[in-house]
Amino acid sequence: MKADELLASRFVCSKCKRAGGRAKRIAATGTGFSRLLDIQHNHFVAISCNNCGYTELFNPEILEGKRNLGAVVDILFGG
Repeated sequence: MKADELLASRFVCSKCKRAGGRAKRIAATGTGFSRLLDIQHNHFVAISCNNCGYTELFNPEILEGKRNLGAVVDILFGG
């Protein structure tokens, strides 16, 4: 299971405390030349709460680099 799917399935909103979220991958420019040339090399997973819309960003390179992604998600969202 990909990091964004796993995060969305176990997401618990830190604002309204409801479970359930939607995941989207987003890209952003950096600074300097990458911003000037509109090179989007920063990628994130955005998880939005299905109830209130609050959104949290996660770095998929860090999450997918972990050996046991399920354990990382359990630590983030308590499980």
